[in-house]
Amino acid sequence: MTRQKIKPCLWFDDKAEEAVAFYTSLFPDSALTKITPGPSGEALVVEFRLAGIEFLALNGGPHFTFNEAISLSIDCQSQAEVDELWTRLSEGGSKGQCGWLKDRYGLSWQVVPSVLTELLADPDRAKVGRVMEAMMGMSRLDIRALQDAVNAQ
Repeated sequence: MTRQKIKPCLWFDDKAEEAVAFYTSLFPDSALTKITPGPSGEALVVEFRLAGIEFLALNGGPHFTFNEAISLSIDCQSQAEVDELWTRLSEGGSKGQCGWLKDRYGLSWQVVPSVLTELLADPDRAKVGRVMEAMMGMSRLDIRALQDAVNAQ
C-alpha cells in the first residue's frame, strides 16, 4: 500500500478523539488508526482514515477554530445518502445553503449528490442557470428538484 504523502490536519480544542469516533462511524473504510498522547497523557494527535483518506486530528486548544474557508465535500450517490449524511452531520451543528453545513465540532461539510456535477456541466447554459437557481433556494440538496429544474421553462 502506498503511503499517503499529504494528510489534512484538523485542529480541535479538546474533542479530537470524540470527533474522529463520530466521523469514522459515518463512512465505510474509516477507522481510528493511532493516538499519540500529549504531556498530560490525553490524546494530542489522533490519526484516522475517513473513506480511505488519511487525516490527523489535533487537540490544539482554543487558539484556532474552523471556518468555511475549508470544507469536506461528500460525493453522494443517492437522495437517501444525502438525507442520512445531512441529518447526522448537521445534528448539533448548523445547516447552511446549497448543501453546506457545520457539524457539532464546527467543521464545514458539503453534502453533494454526484448528479449535480452532471447537471452543472450541461452545455445548455439556460438549464444550468435553472439548476443553480433551484440549488440557491435549498439547504439540503434535493436531487428530484434539481433534475426538475433542468426541464422547467
